[in-house]
Amino acid sequence: MSLHSLSKTRYTTKAYDAAKRIPDETFQELLTLLRHAPSSVNSQPWHFVVAATPEARQQIAAAGMHEGYAYNEGKVLNASHVIVFCTRTSMTDEHLDAVLAQETADGRFDTEQAKAGTAASRLSYVNLHRYDQKDLQHWMEKQTYLALGTLLLAAAASGVDATPIEGCDFRALDKALGLREKGYTSVVVAALGYRAESDFNAKLPKSRLPEATVVSWL
Repeated sequence: MSLHSLSKTRYTTKAYDAAKRIPDETFQELLTLLRHAPSSVNSQPWHFVVAATPEARQQIAAAGMHEGYAYNEGKVLNASHVIVFCTRTSMTDEHLDAVLAQETADGRFDTEQAKAGTAASRLSYVNLHRYDQKDLQHWMEKQTYLALGTLLLAAAASGVDATPIEGCDFRALDKALGLREKGYTSVVVAALGYRAESDFNAKLPKSRLPEATVVSWL
């Protein structure tokens, strides 16, 4: 299916068939695409927690989908896999060094000068958001959402249904998963699997504002 067709047919799944599971090979491909998602200056300020068993999904639902967010509980419990998207709580020197070391190992630098230039450029952007614009956390979270967008399109291309979930008690989820002690905070959850026959949203026509409203040409 073309990307054009996928954009018109993918949708936010509201109910999952608990009996259907994403094949391991397909899910591993989705993880690979997720790990290779774009981020500003290749900062990769993210971490992904995967819940692939009923027990793990129950842990996510119990922590985050209670009280005012109970309407999302069934999506998490009945999905095949659930991914918690996490963002760093700070951009540490250790993380920046790790990114640079991986780029070096992957052969991105022909010279030490090129390596030093990349490190300096990346740090300048980090410091721009840390000190000048004072929105470093928000900037890092925006990179995490780029990864979410990559996953949603990749899932559709793989014939997998998906639901991005912001209706969640993320403070409680952070505590249950011990995220803040590890330097992360959860920002969004994605359920993945195959739609149930009862999913009302699957039968509704997709609706978007017309091109003339959202696109301007210079």
